Amino acid sequence: MTNMSILDNRPALKAEIDKVAEVAGYLWQKGWAERNGGNITINITEWVDDAMRALPAIGPAVPIGTKLPELEGCWFYCKGTGRRMRDLARDPMANGSIIRIVDDCMRYEIVADLPVAPTSELPSHLSVHNYLLAKGSPYRASLHTHPIELVALTHSRKWMEKDVATRMLWSMIPETKAFCPRGLGMVPYMLPSSVDLAEATIRAIDEDYDVVMWEKHGVFAVDTDVMSAFDQVDVLNKSAQIYIAARNMGFEPEGMSDGQMQELSDAFHLPK
Repeated sequence: MTNMSILDNRPALKAEIDKVAEVAGYLWQKGWAERNGGNITINITEWVDDAMRALPAIGPAVPIGTKLPELEGCWFYCKGTGRRMRDLARDPMANGSIIRIVDDCMRYEIVADLPVAPTSELPSHLSVHNYLLAKGSPYRASLHTHPIELVALTHSRKWMEKDVATRMLWSMIPETKAFCPRGLGMVPYMLPSSVDLAEATIRAIDEDYDVVMWEKHGVFAVDTDVMSAFDQVDVLNKSAQIYIAARNMGFEPEGMSDGQMQELSDAFHLPK
C-alpha cells in the first residue's frame, strides 16, 4: 500500500491532511515559516480505521521521553523534522509523518511508506495533546509558527506582562476579540524544544488561552483543526500589524475604548 492510497481510500483523513498542506502554504506565503521553521501536529485518531491500525510500523518504536497516558491508541500526523512548510504544502505525505503511540504510551511508531521522522518538537506537541485529552477538550490540532509582528512585540518587556498585549490587540479592530476571545498568553523565553517550554505552554493553555506567545520565538496555537488554529494567529497578527502601522505613521493608536469592547462582548456573548 502506497502513501497516496492510504489517503485516497480515506477521504476524511485526506481532507484533514489537505488542511495541513493548505495552512503550511499560508505560513510560507506570510513569511512566518523561514527555512524549516514551525511545526504542525494533528490528532487523526478518529479517522483511522481497522485496516489502517493493522499496518506494520516501518521501524522500531522511538522513545518520546515521557509517559503520556491519555495518548493510548492515538494516531497523529506531524510535520517532518527538518522539512520546509513550502514543501509540506506541495506534498504533505513526503514531508510529514503518520505515527501511532504504542501501548506503553512512552514510544511511537512511524506508519507510512516514506521514512520521514516527525518534528524534533514532537514531545512538546504530544504533551500538549495529552493535556487536551485529559481535559476533555475538543481541540485536535497544534500549530507553532513565527508571525513577524507578534514576535516583534515580545522584544519589549511592556508587552510580555500578563494581558497587556491582549488588551491592545483586542482594541485595534473589533474582529480580534470576536474571533480570539481568549486573547494571547505569554511565556518568557525558554530554550526551544525544551521540557520547560512545553510545561510553561501547558500552564498558559490551562489558564484558558488558545494562543500562547513564546518570547522572541513564535506562537503556539491549539484549536479544533489546524485551519482554526491558523485563523486565530492570523487575526491576532493583523492587530499587531495595525498597531505597528500606526506607530510607523507617527502616533500611538487610540484603540477601542473599554466601553466599546464591553459593548462588543455583550453583543456577541464573549467572555468578559
